[in-house]
Amino acid sequence: MHPRCSSAGFGSAEAVAEAILYEGYLLYPYRRSSGKNRVRWQFGVLVPPAWGEAHGLVDSGVAGSAESPWQQTECLMEAPETAVVRVRLRFLQLQRKTVEERTADGAHRPVDRIDAEGRTELSFDEAVPREFDLEASVADLRRGHRLDVQVPGGEDVEQLVDDRGEPVGRVVRRRWPLSASVSVSAASCPAPFRLLRLTLRVENTDRTTPAGSRRDDALRCCLLAAHTLLAVDQGRFLSLLDPPEWAAHAARDCRNVHTFPVLGGEPGSSDVLLSSPVILYDHPQIAPESPGDLHDATEIDEILSLRTLTLSDAEKHEVRATDPRAAAILDRVETMPPEVLERLHGAIRSLEPVRRQGEATGPTPWWEPGADAALGPEAETVLVAGALLSRGSRVRLRPRRQGTDAHDMFLAGRTGRVEQVLLDVDGTRFLAVTVDDDPGAELHQWYGRLRHFRPEEVEPLVGEVETR
Repeated sequence: MHPRCSSAGFGSAEAVAEAILYEGYLLYPYRRSSGKNRVRWQFGVLVPPAWGEAHGLVDSGVAGSAESPWQQTECLMEAPETAVVRVRLRFLQLQRKTVEERTADGAHRPVDRIDAEGRTELSFDEAVPREFDLEASVADLRRGHRLDVQVPGGEDVEQLVDDRGEPVGRVVRRRWPLSASVSVSAASCPAPFRLLRLTLRVENTDRTTPAGSRRDDALRCCLLAAHTLLAVDQGRFLSLLDPPEWAAHAARDCRNVHTFPVLGGEPGSSDVLLSSPVILYDHPQIAPESPGDLHDATEIDEILSLRTLTLSDAEKHEVRATDPRAAAILDRVETMPPEVLERLHGAIRSLEPVRRQGEATGPTPWWEPGADAALGPEAETVLVAGALLSRGSRVRLRPRRQGTDAHDMFLAGRTGRVEQVLLDVDGTRFLAVTVDDDPGAELHQWYGRLRHFRPEEVEPLVGEVETR
């Protein structure tokens, strides 16, 4: 085991991991005064165990914004005993930036802001990225491996002077010690072929944070945006979204808590896995047109860049005083060449020949841009498994595991009501469905925000029909 292993190669998955690290770090309009930037650190927050227990943060959900003292990744791997597995833990350490004014007696006292020599500094929380690596063979992992992570605290002080060079205050950046553990083990899975289940657990082991602390104080000893990268030589990881049939049962048995593991790297590769606190597809990629991270969830580079340019001079001044990363975004947007901005307007990823009516074709998924336009007139019925489905028919949802909305997998097995049977431009039928027990179902039906499924993704509930 090594605290840092430079030989670990994770390819293009590292770029995606970097975006995850700063997911929601500072949202547009990138100003401290913005309400949504006053409650931060929403993803992958590993809290001190005593504090988490006192605040009821011990659930075992999947990926998302939940806070917990630990997260767990389980994945499937084909590899010989001599194969080497590399694990990289990445997270942010909170850094509290405090502006302090110099008093007449030479002491310092905290203030909200300081203006000095044309520069403004605001008190605000920043973060420092941290990485720790573990490396072991499959044979060693069968016995289990543990890495104890210790991150020291620290303090950096930057003096501020006026236009005459006289000291007027300082900026103090403080960090508090962090402690965590990474445990990794491998075990054989019952399957027709050699198959291993890799279990990775990351825990916050801090014991210094009082259970009754405020969240702002507890964050000082939290791992923020925690996620892991895994790589294997002489082997491959299996997709949990679309596993081979022989490994489907083992994939369903994998228990992932506050993480969502997907295949990383280039499409077609399988030697890298990214376990993220936010839901992703296999082989996620950064859009090649994107000139840089905008720190905004599901960001749309063009609109965010244009809106950043509309900030007033006073707002831009506050952006630069809020955070160095916010200032870097503003600098990049303001100096972006027209051809780069034009490239953000849209891109065609693939082209397919136009097919004659009646030829087999893949419809545009409902969740992609343009999908609503592709769904044309309403059809009255569609035949599914010998049952004729129409408006009011009751169905059980069986969404496919590949090429669909990742959120649909959470609806597998749920029941719903057919609201519409639709035709796309190629004559393919879709079922627009409201999900039972959805408190917003009536509202969704009113403004047409329905779930769309192919006929083969539903199971008719014969004899159960509702009318409205």
